[in-house]
Amino acid sequence: MNKRIFLSSPHMSDEGYEMEYIKEAFDTNWIAPLGENVNKFEQEICEVTGANDAVALSSGTAALHLGLKALGVEQGDLVFCQSLTFSASANPIIYQNAIPVFIDSEKESWNMSPDALERAFKHYETKGLKPKAVIVVHLYGIPAKIDEIREICRKYGAPILEDAAESLGSLYKGKMTGTFGDYGILSFNGNKIITSSGGGMLLCNTENAEHMAIKARFWATQARELERYYQHKELGYNYRMSNIVAGIGRGQLKVLGQRVEKKREIFHYYEESFRGISDISMMPIHGAYQECNCWLSSFIMSKTCLITPLDIQLALEDENIEARPIWKPMHMQPYFEKFDYVNNEATAQSIFERGICLPSDTKMTIDDLNKVCEIVKGCFGK
Repeated sequence: MNKRIFLSSPHMSDEGYEMEYIKEAFDTNWIAPLGENVNKFEQEICEVTGANDAVALSSGTAALHLGLKALGVEQGDLVFCQSLTFSASANPIIYQNAIPVFIDSEKESWNMSPDALERAFKHYETKGLKPKAVIVVHLYGIPAKIDEIREICRKYGAPILEDAAESLGSLYKGKMTGTFGDYGILSFNGNKIITSSGGGMLLCNTENAEHMAIKARFWATQARELERYYQHKELGYNYRMSNIVAGIGRGQLKVLGQRVEKKREIFHYYEESFRGISDISMMPIHGAYQECNCWLSSFIMSKTCLITPLDIQLALEDENIEARPIWKPMHMQPYFEKFDYVNNEATAQSIFERGICLPSDTKMTIDDLNKVCEIVKGCFGK
């Protein structure tokens, strides 16, 4: 059996930073539910990202859920959401019994189309409606056109919840993604650029960030009131991160720069290797204002290409190499297809149908990368 090459697997620090924090938690018996690692992880994330405050949670999905709750999203409210994304971006809208409206992408960033977004606002304005929030995603670490999107949302008076689950370490005009919206979220799932084995973070960027972070922590710990007995005036959730998980996250945060550098090296290796194949267009990371973390190196094929993403995926699978399709857009998902969708030349659908994510594991060697490239080029007869 050939050596397994993963899409994106956990990569602990060579220095053993994670074990230092885990050992400290064991030595002090602060295993769960909270502890010094949780508090410090929140502080250190703020130092790295520039967020005003942060709340460590059990997942990025939990962070999205509490972000919507913090924005006052309730039953029957509209929420505009990028269509080309993972379902976790949209599921919390349903948790709040709100109504998603999916916005198509644009070619330059693969992310939310500002034109489609403005058309969505105008359409619902004629009905006397506007969204309670707009969820913008930085797909595969590629920053969205955040200036244009913020200006449109400011014009119509809608707050932004920024899904930076895939883009920790990406910059837009020198500023970290996740800090442009009223709230932002991060994910530390096992396949992310750094991982705590699971977990997420809610970034609070509003003027009252400290107050809202306190409120989010309250909701995340079952909304238990400060009484001697267990009293609950609001619906709560079991969403807080454990002290062990936070310890792993703190250690991983120390090597974030190394991981971003390696992810970019992987992308540029693929980019150079496929330069002579006219049917391949790498994901757009070269925007004027953006610096992408290149979480997953992806490409799309020309509309006239006879090779399909499945052909490439199967060829890689035959050699024990993991790849996967681009996210299937939310408006095409059976669960969500009943909801409104604002089209922009079916861009999200086209990217999904013609795209593939290649192995982007930060433990890959040059030999691994060369093997992947030779298999892909072989599919195109190169």
